Amino acid sequence: MRIVGNRFGWESIEENQNDGRMNEDTIIPKQIPLRSPELFLLAMRHRSAAADMVRDSYERLEFFGDSVLGLVIAQFLYEHQPDWDQGMMSKAKASVVQEGPLAEIAFKLGLSDFIELSPSEEATGGRTRPSILADIFEAIVGAIYLESGLEKARWFVLEQVHPYLARVRTGDVSPNDYKSKLQELAQANWRSTPTYRIVRETGHAHEKRFLVQVLFDGEVLGEGTGRSKKEAEQSAAQEALDMIERNRRARELVDLHLED
Repeated sequence: MRIVGNRFGWESIEENQNDGRMNEDTIIPKQIPLRSPELFLLAMRHRSAAADMVRDSYERLEFFGDSVLGLVIAQFLYEHQPDWDQGMMSKAKASVVQEGPLAEIAFKLGLSDFIELSPSEEATGGRTRPSILADIFEAIVGAIYLESGLEKARWFVLEQVHPYLARVRTGDVSPNDYKSKLQELAQANWRSTPTYRIVRETGHAHEKRFLVQVLFDGEVLGEGTGRSKKEAEQSAAQEALDMIERNRRARELVDLHLED
């Protein structure tokens, strides 16, 4: 059996064939405060494995959970950082509620083992794709809220994001600002400024995915994806920085061999 969303709630149950996918007997990980197997399965079902991509996938739960997550983090920062202005709180919130941290949390919770994907999505690495992992964490947050209310969802969110909140509360609200780091490096070493271009946009309006490249003098140094243009640019800048660092280490090894 499977649960699907309808206009009255999460109560429509449909039978499906025994296709080897998860069913209502699936054991919910003990770290996830959910009682309903059906709601858990809905939060784990990618659109590629859904009979109805709107009502039978995690996308609506993810949309809802994203708002709950943002509310919890915003309230925490408002109450615990009384000296921060709107700009500081906005940066801190964005630093926590982004694809990287959310994907890390989902992976640590073991949720990747429960994602329901189509064979083609599985074959292309969907089970470990950061964007999908971030989505299912938000879907789980939405599911917890629907089943148990805001307080249970708040407790779960704050417990999971604690390391990231602890970091931003030190004032490090842009720990993943790879674009600024890349620009500083480029200007200091080559007196050049990187440029970014959008290669591709995919997905529906509420779940856009962007593919971005970062270039130096027309040469592609990095490529990244994200749920927003800014997120994709940060991912591309990170890849460029990693490539520059690998090249630096390779040159050091060559120099050592030459000295020998």
